Amino acid sequence: MSTDVERERWAELVDLVNSARAEYYQKDAPRLSDAEYDALYAELVELERRHPELAGGESPTQTVGGARSEMFEPVEHLQRMYSLDNAFDPTELDAWFERVRAGLGEFPPMLCELKIDGLAVDAVYRDGALVTLATRGDGRVGEDVTYNARFIPGVPQRLKGDDVPALLEVRGEIYFTVADFERINSEQLDIGLPAFANPRNTAAGSLRQRIDRREEDLAAARADARGGARAEGRITRLEAELARAVSRLANLRLTVHGVGAVEGALVSTQSGAYELMGRLGLPISDRARAHSTPDDVRAFIDHYGEHRHDVEHEIDGVVVKVDDLERQRALGETSRAPRWAIAYKYPPEVVRTRLLDIAVNVGRTGRVTPFAVMEPVKVAGSTVAMATLHNAHEVVRKGVLIGDVVFLRKAGDVIPEVLGPVLDERDGTERAFVMPTACPECGTGLRPEKEGDKDLRCPNSRSCPAQVRERVFHVASRAALDIEGLGAKAAVALLEGGVIEDEGDLFLLTPELLSSCEFFTREPARGEEGRQLTENARTMLANLEAAKDRPLWRVLVALSIRHVGGPTAMDLARAFGSMDAIAAASIDELAAVDGIGGTIAEAVHDWFAEDWHRDVVDKWRMGDVRMADEAADAADLPLAGATIVITGSLEGFTRDSAAAEVTDRGGKVASSVSKKTTLVVAGENAGSKLDKARDLGVPVVGLAGFVALLSGGVDAALSHVREGA
Repeated sequence: MSTDVERERWAELVDLVNSARAEYYQKDAPRLSDAEYDALYAELVELERRHPELAGGESPTQTVGGARSEMFEPVEHLQRMYSLDNAFDPTELDAWFERVRAGLGEFPPMLCELKIDGLAVDAVYRDGALVTLATRGDGRVGEDVTYNARFIPGVPQRLKGDDVPALLEVRGEIYFTVADFERINSEQLDIGLPAFANPRNTAAGSLRQRIDRREEDLAAARADARGGARAEGRITRLEAELARAVSRLANLRLTVHGVGAVEGALVSTQSGAYELMGRLGLPISDRARAHSTPDDVRAFIDHYGEHRHDVEHEIDGVVVKVDDLERQRALGETSRAPRWAIAYKYPPEVVRTRLLDIAVNVGRTGRVTPFAVMEPVKVAGSTVAMATLHNAHEVVRKGVLIGDVVFLRKAGDVIPEVLGPVLDERDGTERAFVMPTACPECGTGLRPEKEGDKDLRCPNSRSCPAQVRERVFHVASRAALDIEGLGAKAAVALLEGGVIEDEGDLFLLTPELLSSCEFFTREPARGEEGRQLTENARTMLANLEAAKDRPLWRVLVALSIRHVGGPTAMDLARAFGSMDAIAAASIDELAAVDGIGGTIAEAVHDWFAEDWHRDVVDKWRMGDVRMADEAADAADLPLAGATIVITGSLEGFTRDSAAAEVTDRGGKVASSVSKKTTLVVAGENAGSKLDKARDLGVPVVGLAGFVALLSGGVDAALSHVREGA
């Protein structure tokens, strides 16, 4: 059995990985490098391997990364899109080879292709015409970006040829070439905007634009009868912004690398599917190769490891797939990834540069983080000038001095890593970094939150300008309440202009209050009297109003409670139902919630013990922010009070969908079996949870019992209890 420490670490890893996924897939602005994310994910996998009772449906090991933004309409994929498991060295690749060999009885032909560092999309064609183009999202539901597809020449609007299937769902990668990425960054700098970090996020941001809204804004501006010089200036600006957005869409590329639902065509291999897609006019890679031996696969991987920069786009590895589709079906999938494919990830690149300085920044929870300021250097496709150093202990551990030449590693993402100094380059002018003892923003003395903590924090959480600023900005983030118009500049303007004191005032904003701040107003056009609110101000107010009705878990995330990310907030909202109930709960009551634990429970309890935190909640309540989830009718909750554990695979259900079926009926899905468990649902390949249920005498049912549970409740399911369980 896992210890309290292991369970708390598991909860922490789940939140860290899910937060990283949100930053990567939804914000297109990851804070972790691939290497850091992979290390956290690997630690989570290993922890769940040693303690299977921890691996519940809320774990990111059971799900596909990413979630749909509310800015776009949802599109449900015809067949689920999966993530890929990774291999980071030849030993892990060989282990996968052996698993495939054991599953099939022989080593099958493998298709090798480059792993493009782009944005995964799903395109559906009916009778040859493009019906939808969608991002991957959470693997089941993505974002509808079909409107933007008309501006991307690389996405065919209609298939060609005489053998066009009645239905064809294809998967691919949207990306910029390295040359186009560099040109776009040059354009950014020329117009006074910051450069983008890397091609992947630039492509994602370019595709996930509301071109239709830009067109509507421009049409409205042109139709404005008042005219005048200012109106002409706004039209010129909107025209330039639209032209720039359309131009970037026009430079996006698509490479198709998978097939979903198909009607009216027969293919037996992955490589055969690629040949069909090529004949239909879909862009496929000319570098994909089928190989019949492990040595040939390794040679393909080694070749592109040496020649990765000879490719016109960024790659971060090679994808290896069983070529035969029938054998793919025989191997099947886990809840998040196919067993018949793996991504071999190349090691992050390492370069050398000069460490010019070490500065610090203050986050929304008061954590003071050192970061490296370096001579700009190009690594993994982008120019890097800063890198996190985590804390003062990490600076000492790595032995870096200001002025050092350092080794810098970057795995193709935003945040690079300083590995250590190049000692032979030292000339005696280098100096040690001294961690400040006072907050650089408010002057308050820094201290660890508790004895033994490596992180220093500014305890002035109530009024430290940096913390207040970051909290206000966090409220608007996609991970929290997703408020368009409330960006970093708007947050600063609200605070510095005295419009708000802290995040508590956000939902009390009115047009009159915003009118007092120059940032949110413009000169009157002809026929108007007095300064007018800008379009961004009106957008922000409208989206603040819409955000008031977000579910309770999102409101909890927006409050910046330490350790409370999306999954933890969902657990709390589901368990207590209202903000008042959570605020009134004891540490023991909070810790008793599945997935919470002592550390998180203490953080939540302590947060609500602060008077000014409760003031924030009260202000939001006054602003009509939703403080409770609506209670469902008892008749619609036949599983209310039941605790269900699901283990193994159930035909027709994924782990997440099975859990959702239970929770939608009022039941609770637990990750471990105890005497309080009402029922264990055991599918194929059920593990130790089944043994634990037998030891404790907990009823066990299979697929038929689960179906009965959903249709008739616990009593109906008990008629299907397995003999001997």
